[in-house]
Amino acid sequence: MAQKPYVVDQMISAKAIAARIEELAREIETAFAGTDKLVVVGLLRGSFVFIADLVRELDLPVEVDFLETSSYGSGMESSREVRILKDIRGEVEGRDVLVVEDIVDTGHTLHHVLHLLQGRHPRRLETIALLDKPARREVDVKATWTGFEIPDEFVVGYGIDFAQRNRNLPHIGKVRFVDQAASA
Repeated sequence: MAQKPYVVDQMISAKAIAARIEELAREIETAFAGTDKLVVVGLLRGSFVFIADLVRELDLPVEVDFLETSSYGSGMESSREVRILKDIRGEVEGRDVLVVEDIVDTGHTLHHVLHLLQGRHPRRLETIALLDKPARREVDVKATWTGFEIPDEFVVGYGIDFAQRNRNLPHIGKVRFVDQAASA
């Protein structure tokens, strides 16, 4: 099936994202002051840009690791079945851990990951999400820190994709499908 044509309307500018990440980094530094090392676990693939910018802003000793999950495939709707495609390499037992998520939508992915990591007995486990879409929540989960709360719109950019496209946009944009019949 061919993909419907769409355009991306800017929703959150690159400048606004950068400013919010600076604020979040200061809050995280305060919360984890005195840690010997913060293990920052990025959820791939959507968080890779966010985690890179966030750790550069943190004035803390950090170790970066990644966990890859899948619940979307190439569609726009969550399958609600979370699969771990790549687990973290390091140990988290007794350590301070910050999970970095691109967007909390239904909540299934973050809930699953928190349950998985909690079972590995970290000293402290906190979460940060660039975007939160509470209107779509199906599981009672909330990130410790949130960059932006957004309405129920399908978004791309800043690492977030639609069928592996638009990850490279420097901003967050709303996907708007183009009705070819109306534009003809």
